[in-house]
Amino acid sequence: MINQIVKPSILPGFMELLPGDQIQFNKLADTIRKTYESYGFMPIDTPIIEKSEILLAKGGGETEKQIYRFLKGNTDLSLRFDLTVPLARYVAQNYSSLTFPFRRYQIGKVYRGERNQKGRFREFYQCDIDIVGNNNLNILNDAEIPSIIYSVFNNLGFKDFTIKINNRKLLNGFFEALEIQDGEVVLRVIDKIDKIGVEAATEELLGSGLKDEVVKKILKFINISGSNQDILLLLSNLNISNDSFKKGMEELSIVTKYVKLFGVPDDNLKIDLKITRGLDYYTGTVYETFLNEYPSIGSVCSGGRYDNLAEYYTKQKLPGVGISIGLTRLFYQLNEAGFFKNDTNKSITKVLIIPLDNNLDYGISLATFLRDKGVITEIYTEETKLVKKLGYADKLGIPFVILIGDKEVEDKTVTIKNMVTGQQTSVNFNDAYKIVNS
Repeated sequence: MINQIVKPSILPGFMELLPGDQIQFNKLADTIRKTYESYGFMPIDTPIIEKSEILLAKGGGETEKQIYRFLKGNTDLSLRFDLTVPLARYVAQNYSSLTFPFRRYQIGKVYRGERNQKGRFREFYQCDIDIVGNNNLNILNDAEIPSIIYSVFNNLGFKDFTIKINNRKLLNGFFEALEIQDGEVVLRVIDKIDKIGVEAATEELLGSGLKDEVVKKILKFINISGSNQDILLLLSNLNISNDSFKKGMEELSIVTKYVKLFGVPDDNLKIDLKITRGLDYYTGTVYETFLNEYPSIGSVCSGGRYDNLAEYYTKQKLPGVGISIGLTRLFYQLNEAGFFKNDTNKSITKVLIIPLDNNLDYGISLATFLRDKGVITEIYTEETKLVKKLGYADKLGIPFVILIGDKEVEDKTVTIKNMVTGQQTSVNFNDAYKIVNS
């Protein structure tokens, strides 16, 4: 009986990379992880599969439509759709064992059954940090978050990017001052105004029942511009007495002041009153980050302040502030834009050892020696012509090849070939490390 060959393929919306691209992806992830850790965030890793009652405790809506849900026996299970809900469950479950403020980071896959389209994924990595307080959390934590965003993208090699910041209390207070009954409708329109344009946004706001005079005031308000200090002054001059507005003003002033002390240059932080974020989730400071050289990518890092992380799992009040980077989408968009075009390495190997004349024992000893020194080393054991062995190193972008023949074994030396310059150097066994690690 002849086995039927199944055509190899993956599901739409899932990303699978060749080794060269995976190396670049891992570099991004490692840089983000190291930056998070440099600020004292501790790693956690929650299960990909959670009880459906946990993930859907807040209610259905879009989440229930997109969630991957299934039964295993009598247990109702779902794949996590973000890292925030599992964090809420984690903090509530381990409340007595955690030290607050609890600073955690997590880098992991999440799953959403979204409509298939280019650049949107159903399985993707998120890189999250959150600072969770016990009953209260100082507003200075909101000011530290932009410094972490700044460090992440600076460490990734970007210089021209903008962290846009706003405060939901400020927006809500402004809507209350205008006696708008349903501020959420207005927030939804503001959230997409840069995509649909002012004319379409105006039509939607008028269509929601708002008067023309009120719509004009909203559009004028969200387009207040200038330096951060100019915007704060203009907001203050509006003389709005609403308590929520005044609290939002106070928080925004404090955050912008201390962000600068945390080392974020003025050019990288901008108050933007059009930034809304998570309409039914964030309650204070909100952030969106944009790479100015790649405007088509959109926001690459977002987040904000929330009042009560785990309200569906515990009576403890757990306020927090956090951000998330959609790593899979970021990598895909940067790759499409040619960001990685100058880095062609398809291997992480630093040295390829090629034993000649059956001198495998000497080659293995050298490989062990270099690995003990921390050099990523590979040994070529296949029987083939030297030109093919060198071609293997060349195709993978391995920078050094070490050739070992009878003469090298006799003299206790090695011949090192620099694959970039073509230069060959003969050194003793113990000095090989100095050359390949230079």
